[in-house]
Amino acid sequence: MNGFERDHGNEVTRGAKAIVALPELGSDARRSTEARLDEAAGLAEAIGIEVKEKLSFRVRAPKAATLFGSGQVESIGVAAAEAEAELIIIDAPITPIQQRNLETATKAKVIDRTGLILEIFGERAATAEGRLQVELAHLDYQAGRLVRSWTHLERQRGGFGFLGGPGETQIEADRRLIRDRMAKLRKELEQVSRTRSLHRARRQRAPWPVIALVGYTNAGKSTLFNRLTNADVMAENLLFATLDPTMREIAVPGFDKAILSDTVGFISDLPTQLVAAFRATLEEVISADLIIHVRDISHPDTDAQREDVEQVLKEIGAAAENGQPMIEAWNKIDLLAPEEAASVAAEAQRKADVVPISATSGKGVDTLIQSAAERLRQGSKLRCFTLPATAGEAIAWLHANGEVVEQRPDELETEYEVRLSDADWARFRSNYLPAA
Repeated sequence: MNGFERDHGNEVTRGAKAIVALPELGSDARRSTEARLDEAAGLAEAIGIEVKEKLSFRVRAPKAATLFGSGQVESIGVAAAEAEAELIIIDAPITPIQQRNLETATKAKVIDRTGLILEIFGERAATAEGRLQVELAHLDYQAGRLVRSWTHLERQRGGFGFLGGPGETQIEADRRLIRDRMAKLRKELEQVSRTRSLHRARRQRAPWPVIALVGYTNAGKSTLFNRLTNADVMAENLLFATLDPTMREIAVPGFDKAILSDTVGFISDLPTQLVAAFRATLEEVISADLIIHVRDISHPDTDAQREDVEQVLKEIGAAAENGQPMIEAWNKIDLLAPEEAASVAAEAQRKADVVPISATSGKGVDTLIQSAAERLRQGSKLRCFTLPATAGEAIAWLHANGEVVEQRPDELETEYEVRLSDADWARFRSNYLPAA
């Protein structure tokens, strides 16, 4: 990256000691203070930061200059000094002015929740597309923080003609460079999106459905993905262990095969820059025939996490917003006490499209796949058409993907009545009835 692409003065270093400060603003009563602090610490530890202390402060009237009250700022500074922490993580979005003032008051580097998540994404992005998306999000975030990114803001550039006109200040030039770089990245991502759309169109013509795994970060999506596909996608007890989407074939009863897609985990207060930057990736979810929402049912905030995932799906026009079927996989039942596990299983039985599972042990996974097959078949209609006796491949596909109700053969062709969903009917017509 060039100098204008990243705020090196605010870069987080692996192994740094840090404290977490949570401002309780009364905006999220769904979550306990302890759970919110644990999640913030988990985010930090995901990139090798050592969290020495976690603090929370009730902020009744947020200060424009520092967010926290003066006494609270002093307490944060003292805690950082006592912990020998070089980094203070504020588990909330803060303005550039608040960031600068907090750093001045505490004499430590300060990063907010958005910046921390961007750091994680920057470290984890493995594909060219992922890196483009992260850089775009980082530049969008940094654009408003140039006020603190440079020590030479008042220096004027000379009028050499290739970096700006006479008298252009450093910050103006840097903003222009960022704007230009962001425009270039958006064009590259538009090309990625077009390519992905072409691949998706080809898959939709192919005779198999697409299933997308979604869920809160660290809910166990990648562990389930690995169990279903015998793959070795990174699956660790870390927030955002998976960033780049992965797709594999899996076996689904009644279908020739299906495509399973693992996606980036969602999280509360996901930076808007990231939702926008990863829209191309999340389009895979929008176009899926079925969404499996993997939930960590053992987590104390599992209901709040569900709401956060559903909110992101709503933002991108997926699931209920797109009329897509969805199954909830209540994962990590093996972490529950026996009586709690029994209660969860009883509750799941009372709900439609809920399957309790353990992706680690495999318990309930076969039931989940059977449920997925049933959901993919819902909405099937009776289709009547004729095929020549020589159409062996089409006939085999019908038996694998539909319910063949009746066959009326004669010498040269056979009339079929088959139950197929709209999606499967579109695939069948595209592949085997081009003239229809």
